Amino acid sequence: MADGPDKNQPNVSLSGLIATLAPTALVAGVYFIIFLILRKSQRRFYAPRTYLGTLREEERSAPLPAGWFNWIGPFWKIPDTYALQHQSLDAYLFLRFLRMTVVIMFVGACITMPVLFPINITGGGPGGQLDLLSMSHIDKNGHNNKYRYYAHCFCGWIFFGFVLFLVIRESIFYINLRQAFLLSPVYANRISSRTVLFTSVPKPYLDEAKLRKVFGDSVKNIWITGDTTLVDELVEERDKVAYNLEAAEVKLIKLANAERLKAIKNGANVEQPPIGEGDAESGSLAARWIPLKKRPTHKLGKFGLVGQKVDSINWCRSRLEALIPEVEAAQASYRAGETEKVGGVFIEFVRQSDAQVAFQTLSHHQALHMSPRYIGVNPNEVVWKSLKISWSARIIRRIVVLGFVTALIVFWAIPVAFVGLVSNIQYLTTYSWLSWLNKIPSAIMGVISGLLPSVALAILMSLVPIIMRLCAKQAGEPSAARVELFTQNAYFVFQVVQVFLVVTVASGASSVLKDLIKNPTSITGLLASRLPTVSNFYISYFIVQGLTVAAGVLSQVVGFVIFTLIYKFLSGTPRKMYNKWSGLSAISWGSTLPVFTNIAVIGITYSCIAPLVLGFAAIGMSLFYLAFRYNILFVTDSQIDTKGLIYPRALQQLLTGVYLSEICLIGLFAIATTIGPLILMIVFLVFTVLVHFSMNAALDPLLYSLPKSLEAEEESIRGSLEAASNDSVVKEKNGSGETTATAAPNKKPNFITKFLKPHIYSDYATLRQLVPHGLLDADNMYEENTARDAYFPPSVTSPTPLLWIPKDDVGISKQEVSHTSKVIPITDEGCTLDEKNKLVWDSEGARPPLWTPKVYY
Repeated sequence: MADGPDKNQPNVSLSGLIATLAPTALVAGVYFIIFLILRKSQRRFYAPRTYLGTLREEERSAPLPAGWFNWIGPFWKIPDTYALQHQSLDAYLFLRFLRMTVVIMFVGACITMPVLFPINITGGGPGGQLDLLSMSHIDKNGHNNKYRYYAHCFCGWIFFGFVLFLVIRESIFYINLRQAFLLSPVYANRISSRTVLFTSVPKPYLDEAKLRKVFGDSVKNIWITGDTTLVDELVEERDKVAYNLEAAEVKLIKLANAERLKAIKNGANVEQPPIGEGDAESGSLAARWIPLKKRPTHKLGKFGLVGQKVDSINWCRSRLEALIPEVEAAQASYRAGETEKVGGVFIEFVRQSDAQVAFQTLSHHQALHMSPRYIGVNPNEVVWKSLKISWSARIIRRIVVLGFVTALIVFWAIPVAFVGLVSNIQYLTTYSWLSWLNKIPSAIMGVISGLLPSVALAILMSLVPIIMRLCAKQAGEPSAARVELFTQNAYFVFQVVQVFLVVTVASGASSVLKDLIKNPTSITGLLASRLPTVSNFYISYFIVQGLTVAAGVLSQVVGFVIFTLIYKFLSGTPRKMYNKWSGLSAISWGSTLPVFTNIAVIGITYSCIAPLVLGFAAIGMSLFYLAFRYNILFVTDSQIDTKGLIYPRALQQLLTGVYLSEICLIGLFAIATTIGPLILMIVFLVFTVLVHFSMNAALDPLLYSLPKSLEAEEESIRGSLEAASNDSVVKEKNGSGETTATAAPNKKPNFITKFLKPHIYSDYATLRQLVPHGLLDADNMYEENTARDAYFPPSVTSPTPLLWIPKDDVGISKQEVSHTSKVIPITDEGCTLDEKNKLVWDSEGARPPLWTPKVYY
């Protein structure tokens, strides 16, 4: 019986590592140099948060020095809490999660490497190079070698215990921070914090009077969702025609101005007396420079390719004259409650505490009616189509979507398994029909087995999140935040199964397949020897991710090229230029976090089997942390707000790595027939399950609801702060649990004490100081119309667009404004045509006629 493969079998793990490291380091270096060069001159793309006019002053970041390297010091000194105070809770917690994964990987490396490296190296087993450092190098039949596994067992105890404690600690930290954030005056007075969304509301309760009777006098406003099919279609057509008119007006002005500039260049006299407002017919000024046949036209058929050809400006004006009154009538009809009502209801309460009571109370006596319910839903994030789904259809959709996602995971294993086979291609050369692979030089073989599978896997995975988000909407998720949370869960499962488990099994199977065919009874020994060596693939994967991907995230080369091309060549109207210039890119939490959570899971799983993985994982996660830190502080914006719920989910998902590692170690101990470590690890697995369930039972209610006790504490803190003198004042709980204001202690807690006691040193009163206060007037956050229309569908509140055209020297724009304004609002302020007939506007201030202040719902 063979306990493992022949020691003379090929092992190119080190050459594969070098072959992967060299080109990826080169690419990363080029990316970083490009970043250093471009950030000096391309402030819009590499530091828009420092000046862009669409951001409020309090949302902007302080600019960094413009030198080659003198920005690194100031950047390093900026605390992560800066993201919390200038961007969002999600952005801050995303950075914190990356930092926590670095801590986990680093601490794990410090625990395992000094102990397990010597034990593995002297294990006397087969393999060489990087395999010397893994558990596979221990020969289970060697003298007293079975006792070596106790080291792996106890290192696992220590490291897994640390991960469990960190997850619990960070969950407590998140709960305290979330409570401090949601109870802060700036957030507590927002409409979303005082509004509860009820789905699947039965028809008898789609009545405002009845709902007010159910929820009492604390109700302020009620929005009962109706059928918006008609108003949606009308608004869509109105906006399409309006923007076509705007584009045609701009085209006309640019064509006429181009002919005028050409005439000037040829020495012609272009003097013309000014034409007063309303003089002559529409387009008479432009007609001096361009003939009638060159005016903008389009065809009325499909895609503008067939049908009657019409003058775009005149036709659009005529169509809008009919459309705009139709839209206004449809909107008025919806507001009057004349459309068919569907099952979604938004109820705004006077106070946040009233909304919390309604959210935490059972609202209806029948199962699945007026539920699920949600609080804190931003009006801009509502998925309106999901509100039409009945409770029975929601159940069916959920089952179908879960089945589809499961099938997707299973069948996607085919291409991913092929990537795994390629990663261990050297083991396939022993088959006669693949012997030609031996002719490939070792350096090229290293690239094929190291770099190629890693890149292919990354490309393959990028296709999945789009499908997951579509599945979430089909399942009936009512908001963009819920869609992201669904995607985070589904994509994490996908990542673990496809990027980790399938690749691991495929790589391990490819390396032992021939020996299994010869001697099927040797399966246990072969898998014990080969499975740990699959870690070499993940070392290459971490190198590719940590160097090239992190450098790409920082440099954003592809994004910069696309942005420049679109802005310069495809933004033909002032509106398109403004939208492209002022729109900041955003991080998609649901598809970004699972990638890094999975990297951490892989590191934790291999922590005791192949500790070298932890080192590379720590380096890779550190690079990602720095790259995303720069982007969050200076480049990106948060468009979807989950109230930080992405963080506890990611923390819980880290425990997948603990479970997988414990199960793998139990299997490997069983294969090695080491009874002592086997029993000890089974005991710790049971302990992990008990701790996990106990933690969820204790903390889950605090993740979604706000406790009544903190309302009194918040009022007490505010009162103490108002009465406090200039002396230092802090909050601490006395023996009776009441909150009092006392003088600051002279001695601050050390790092270890602060880390081990988050319930004391990261409590509500402490974290409240991190939350931004006073950035907005908490008592006057909304105009009356804004508050009244907050939870109407966007098509119901959509105003007639303001058209924006450039001003020219001749006065064509003035004439077009004069005629078009009789139909639809239009302006030529804030944008002009220069001597090259290019659009010019104040991009620094970025406050053109289209700008509207951001509403914090």
